[in-house]
Amino acid sequence: MPRIAYFGPQGTFTEQAALRFGSDLVPAETIPLAVAAVRSGETEFACVPIENSVEGAVPATLDVLIRDTPVVAVAETVLDVRFSVLVRPGTSSISTVASHPHALAQTREWVAANLPGATSIATSSTAAAAAAVERGEFDAAVTAPVAINHYELDEYATDVLDVADARTRFLLLRQPGELPQPTGADRTSVVVTTPNRVGVLSELLTELALRGINLTGLESRPTKGKLGTYRFYIDVEGHIAEPRIGDALAALHRHSHEIRFLGSFPKADQEPAEAHNDEFAAAATWVDAVRKGERG
Repeated sequence: MPRIAYFGPQGTFTEQAALRFGSDLVPAETIPLAVAAVRSGETEFACVPIENSVEGAVPATLDVLIRDTPVVAVAETVLDVRFSVLVRPGTSSISTVASHPHALAQTREWVAANLPGATSIATSSTAAAAAAVERGEFDAAVTAPVAINHYELDEYATDVLDVADARTRFLLLRQPGELPQPTGADRTSVVVTTPNRVGVLSELLTELALRGINLTGLESRPTKGKLGTYRFYIDVEGHIAEPRIGDALAALHRHSHEIRFLGSFPKADQEPAEAHNDEFAAAATWVDAVRKGERG
């Protein structure tokens, strides 16, 4: 079985997501450490969160994808987010509630209504919050349901969430190699660093629109260098093996200072993408014939 590093410690939503890909799991304290395990060869894969439907993209994942040697996504999965509130056995009053900032943001209204006056405290992960409660540092932790299997804590509440349809998407990463085959329901991800000039983002999006490519995600992150310079993380429907997707990525390359391919892989929802590949194949055939003098 392949080894999978995941954003831990034990008891996180990322552990639940990683279990969908395999059972030989290696917890890592941070997202960068999980990805570093893949880059070093310690594990074959890493499972990390990429975006949440309530809080948006996960900055730590976006940043680590562009650092150091490349890694690529080969699969994704989506979890419905439902939290548990865990306490030490015998707890009668709660004055502090700990969790990851994303989890605190997604349960803010519930905490205010059910634990009035409790102070919310951010931790590095939901599981780290559970461990801190077990040690007696805080009174309660907002965690993934799986955490109850790893810590000597009781459930104070379950199915806790402010937004009923909250979901988190996770990526399975590995070192570059043979790509997953196209399925007709794929996603391609790249990160583009552009020159700082008027209209450059519009140029990128126009290249996609002209080819009938559906944009499914767009995030900007500072380059952490010169003020005002950004990288754009772009997700589109389709696979790099498709003519229109390959053509579009070549066009993005022309508009960029740097482009890094982050993967082409099956979408979790398996919803087929609208494709125009026959049109692009026919056009390429015509151009090739003209170049050979076979057609006018």
